[in-house]
Formats: sequence, structure tokens, C-alpha cells
Amino acid sequence: MPQALQSCRRRGQEEGDASRGWLGNGETQRFWQGKESAFHTPKDSQLLKSLLVVSPFPLLLSRIRGYQRGPTMPIPGGSDPAKLKGKYSAVLHCFILGIGSLLSWNSMLTIEDYYVMLFPKYHPSRVLTLVYQPFAFGMISILTYNEAKLNTRKRNLFGYTLFFISSLAVLVLDLATSGKGGIGHYIVLCVISGSFGVADAFVQGGMVGDLSFMTPEMIQSFLAGLAASGALTSGLRLITKAAFSSSRDGLRKGALLFFGITSFIELLCVLLYAFSFPKLSIVKYYRSKAALEGSKTVSADLAAGGLQTQPSQDEEDPKLQQRLTNKELIFQNIDYALDLFLIYVLTLSIFPGFLSEDTGSHKLGSWYAVVLIAMYNVWDLVGRYVPLIKGLMMKSRMGLLIAILSRFLFIPAFYFTAKYGDQGWMLMLTSLLGLTNGYLTVCVLTAAPKGYKGPEQNALGNLLVLFLLGGIFAGVTLDWLWLIGKDSPVICVYLCSLRGSTRRRYEVEVRRRRQGSWANEEEEEGVHD
Repeated sequence: MPQALQSCRRRGQEEGDASRGWLGNGETQRFWQGKESAFHTPKDSQLLKSLLVVSPFPLLLSRIRGYQRGPTMPIPGGSDPAKLKGKYSAVLHCFILGIGSLLSWNSMLTIEDYYVMLFPKYHPSRVLTLVYQPFAFGMISILTYNEAKLNTRKRNLFGYTLFFISSLAVLVLDLATSGKGGIGHYIVLCVISGSFGVADAFVQGGMVGDLSFMTPEMIQSFLAGLAASGALTSGLRLITKAAFSSSRDGLRKGALLFFGITSFIELLCVLLYAFSFPKLSIVKYYRSKAALEGSKTVSADLAAGGLQTQPSQDEEDPKLQQRLTNKELIFQNIDYALDLFLIYVLTLSIFPGFLSEDTGSHKLGSWYAVVLIAMYNVWDLVGRYVPLIKGLMMKSRMGLLIAILSRFLFIPAFYFTAKYGDQGWMLMLTSLLGLTNGYLTVCVLTAAPKGYKGPEQNALGNLLVLFLLGGIFAGVTLDWLWLIGKDSPVICVYLCSLRGSTRRRYEVEVRRRRQGSWANEEEEEGVHD
């Protein structure tokens, strides 16, 4: 008889739990701990266990001996995520949502040659980035501090909607001004750049936090989508530049086409996240699992997917609600946080400002900066798929730190290549910069959340994005240092003061340094105080 009961119990755990999804292994263990003493004999205890597992009426039997069930919300698909359908569909959704998370900003970066033509005195390739980053970093700081209280669904929908509205605003602004420059047009463009930063903070932090408690393939696909947005915009830029090069307003037509396509994709992301993504089986599984572990940020997404969370006695259990604080998570993952900060400090101190302005004159002419940015974006995308190859994922925390610190050798390499090398060497360096950026980003963000509960993984994802955006902010600020030694007024005034020159000599010094050579002695003799 005991063998038969054990057989029934095993069959119930393997079939009944998976099909009905009402009592998982962890809940079974919690129930039976300390309950045996409530029954009169061991046989009674064993019999009731077997009946409770295989019975089609668990709610009725749960009242025996005062037993109260835990969370009434079932986990879709039972306890085995490998059996769930829709994994590849979820990966595709994450890829498209990743594209939408950075497409608007990448579009603005990629058409910067158009803005350089409109606003030649204002350094748009640097200023627009410098405006974007304080808004992104400041907003992600606020959102990360309050992430446990935020509705993830509303957060992400607001971010994608703001991306759509701002992208459409760029299009309308250019049409309204007929493609003319001016300080007013430039100021409004900077405001839109700031709105892109706010949207980025809402979406990128929210999505990375949400996907951190799902499969690594889903967060990898989202990160690949971020890089694909850059590759897509670069490809479109090359096509539009070739198609409209002979046209009078070629750059403007290309820019309008860019933001027309961008607005459509951002609207698509709003619809995907609102109506399709929450209903995928694998997404509902992981969000349900996070809710059972104490997460309160996924309730609206679960409701959108057709699941309702119901309060129960276990949900009020302090042990189930306990989680590490943000401070504790940072201390335990300080190396991962510094890794992301250092990756993007270096990358953004070179890309895109240095690549678009400080690379000199080459055979490619006006195509040179466009090709460099395209090479970076393509290899950044390739680098984000390299960790999927078995054996190429870097898991050592010390190894990641050493690899990231070694990337700072790119700074002297780019400097001397721009000064003495040809375009082939610069293309190679730019490709390596993008490859290492994408590869190391995926390695860090897929390794860091492992081993934590759902709410902790969500919080850690937000914290890591905070350090990532902090690195970008620091990088675009340091990018201005490349101007020193080129045509910096400070350096030129200093050189002029050494020779006792006046304003006229200062202008000569600026012209000399832009040409890369000193003026000849005849020009010197023509300069008077």
C-alpha cells in the first residue's frame, strides 16, 4: 500500500501539478513542513498527502486540518519554462522593442551631417548628445530609486509613446521651418533631444529590469535590438546619401525620410508592448513567478495578459516580502556596475563626436564620417551575438574587468591614427571599438542578475542601467577634450601670448592649426600689431 501511495504521489506531481499549475514543488514543501504532527497516525498523514496531490478538488481538501493555500494565481505552464510555447516569438518581440528603445536617438545621431550643415557654429554632434544625457541620467536616477513602487507597464508605455511623439516633432519642426537653420530651430531641437533622454530612461531601465528575471536569450535579444537600431539607421543613411546626393536638398530629404520611418517603428513598439508582448506564455510565466516572489511592479502587465493577482495570507508573510536593498545589491555587484560605467565612458568619449569631426580629410570625403559610424554600429550588433556562441561567453568577473580596462588603449590608438594613419586603420579601430562594446555589454547584463529573486533582479537591472547611462554622460562630456590641441581658443590664445601677438595673430594661429601646419615666414611678416 505505501508503494502505491508513493506512486500516486509521484504521478500527481509529474502530471497533475504541471497540468493544473496550482501547487508547485516549493509550495508543496512549505505546506508539509510541520504539518505531519497534526494527523493522528503516519498512515493518515501519508494518505492525505497522496489525496491532496491527485485530487481534482484541491480547494475543498485545503480546508482539512485548517490548511490555507498560498497565492491563488497559478503559474502558466507549471514549473518548467522549457515546455512553454512562444519563446522565439518573445525573442523577436524583445528585438523589435530594443530597436524602438534607441532608434529615435540613433536617427538624430546619424543625420548629424545635416545638422552640421544647418548649424555650423554650434557643434551639434556634441551639443545634442550633451543635452540628451543629463535628462537621461537624472530621470533614470529618480526612477531607479523608486523602481519597487512603479507600474512597469505604464512606465514602458509612457517611454515608447514619448519616443513616438518626439520623433514626429522632429519631422514637423523641419517641415515648419522649411529646413532653415537659426537659433530658434536649434533650441527646439535641443529640447526634443532632452525628451529623447527622458524617454530612454523610462524605457531602457524598465525593459532591462523587466527582462532581467526572464531568460538570458530575451535580454540578449533586447540588447541586440539596441545595436540593430544603430545599424539600421546607418544603413538607411548610406542609402539616402547615395540616392539624394545629386539633389539640391538631398540631406534634408534623407533626414525627413529617416524620421518618417522612425515614427512608424516607434508607434509599432507602442502597439506591440501594449497588446501583444504581455500575452505571450513565457512572458506570463516569468511575470507570475516574479509576482509570487513578492514583485508588485508586474501586476498591470499580468492583468493585460489575462491574469489577476489575488492577495493571500502568504503574500503578507514578511519572509516572502524580504529582498535585498538597492545598497546591498550595489555592494554585491559593484564590479559589474563599474564595468558598464567604464565601457561607455570610453565608447562615448570617441563615438560619435570624435568620429564625425576629428578624423581629418580622406579619400572618402563627405562619406568618411558616415562610413565610420556605420562600421561602429554594424560591429556593435555583431558583438552582441558573439556570446550566444558556445564557449565565447565571458563569465569571469575578473576577466571582464581586465578586458574592459584594456579598452582604454583605444584612446592613444585613435589619437595617433587620426594624426598619422590613413582611413583603413581608422576603419579597423572603429570596428574593434564597436565589437568590444557590444560583446562586453551583453556579458555583463546577462551574468549579473543570476541567483537573485525576481524583485531583486528587476532592481539590479535598473541599477546597472543607471551606471550605464552615467558612463555615457561622463563619456560625452570627456569627448570635448578631443578639441584641445585642434582649434581650442584656450590653446591658441596661450600660443599667441608667447609671441606678443594681437587678435590678428590669434586668427592666424587658429587657421594654421586647422590646416595642420605652421604658416610660412611671408605670412608672419604681414601680421602687424
